[in-house]
Amino acid sequence: MRRMTGAAKAAALFFVILSFSRVAQAQTAAQNAAPPSTLQDDLKAIYKPAKLGTDSSGTRVVQPGTVLTVQLGGMLGVPPISLVVPAANYKDGELHEPGGFAKASAGQNTKLIDIGEKVYVLKVEAKLKDDKVTVTFIECDECNGVQQPSSYKSQVNFQFPKGYLAQAAADQVQDLINKVLAPEQPADNQQQAQDQPPPDQGGDQGQGNPPPVQVGQTYAQVLKIMGMPKQILNVGTGQVYVYNDFQVVFVNGRVAEVQQ
Repeated sequence: MRRMTGAAKAAALFFVILSFSRVAQAQTAAQNAAPPSTLQDDLKAIYKPAKLGTDSSGTRVVQPGTVLTVQLGGMLGVPPISLVVPAANYKDGELHEPGGFAKASAGQNTKLIDIGEKVYVLKVEAKLKDDKVTVTFIECDECNGVQQPSSYKSQVNFQFPKGYLAQAAADQVQDLINKVLAPEQPADNQQQAQDQPPPDQGGDQGQGNPPPVQVGQTYAQVLKIMGMPKQILNVGTGQVYVYNDFQVVFVNGRVAEVQQ
């Protein structure tokens, strides 16, 4: 066996050190690389939360956040210092008031949030496991031009179909939130919005066109293609998604039939 010369040993050591250096650089680059954004991150970018503070007048908004306008009635407001916030629930196109137990837990100092009120976002939380997004908000007293400070806060849960949030984009979630809490529009755009006819709901594909849904697809795949259905029916152990021109029947989490 031939022995390595001094020069050969030095060269081999150099390559070993170089290899370790490259591995270390690769590991450092991987650690410093920005992780992919999550749905929660994307929603935070859309909805800037307001911040609360306390002074001699009590708890109030000290830093404004995203302003939204209430579109539907039924959300219950409580004082800003309240620890219990009864949540309304938006599901299948309808807003449901908090239940009796939740109302009782909030006490008597409550009020219904009126349609048309301006509110600040306090928190938006995406719960992928439950396919639910919760929005907590507080009245914008200065936006509403009230004489007596109110600043009641409230909460609403948006329930999505099973598996939807795992693949949903933030703008898709925002579309549903807008049905209850819509972004504030400039005055010159409000008349234009009123003059335009409302868009079709439920993924209308046009009369006679076959729906682009195939047997075997999952809930998430159908929702990604078609968007939210007009209605969701629970039938036995399965579900039926109702769109404008057709219905999708799910059995054991997959499309079993498409009915036109």
